[in-house]
Amino acid sequence: MRVREVEELSGRSGTTRYVLRDDEGREYTTFRERIGREAMRFRSKQARIEFHEEERRGFQNVYLDAIGPAQEPAGEPDRTREAQPADESAWDTAVEAAPWIIGTREPEEAVPPEELYERLHPFKELVADDIRRAGAEDDEPS
Repeated sequence: MRVREVEELSGRSGTTRYVLRDDEGREYTTFRERIGREAMRFRSKQARIEFHEEERRGFQNVYLDAIGPAQEPAGEPDRTREAQPADESAWDTAVEAAPWIIGTREPEEAVPPEELYERLHPFKELVADDIRRAGAEDDEPS
């Protein structure tokens, strides 16, 4: 699916609601900040989503449970990802792996930015080194 827009809306009770709209006008809602922020990264891009539907007070609500990169069609590698510098790709990978690195998909309280950086940075460096090493091997004559 292609994400047309993601709106961040404040509710009367102080909660924040994120509404993702696809190119066909369908809406998916989440109250989870992590998922909402991740959805914003996919504005005007292809994405793969997980959702569930619930009926409440006579309304059919569609809740966004997860969002990630769209699956590539078989045999068609994503050339834009290859063009990214190693550090940028490594940070993308570290952010995607963050739930496993910090130990939970839904932490009970926010992880301070400095702590999150300290935990993600070593992983990001390892990934960047691997990307650079793989690129150097690809450039070597056979």
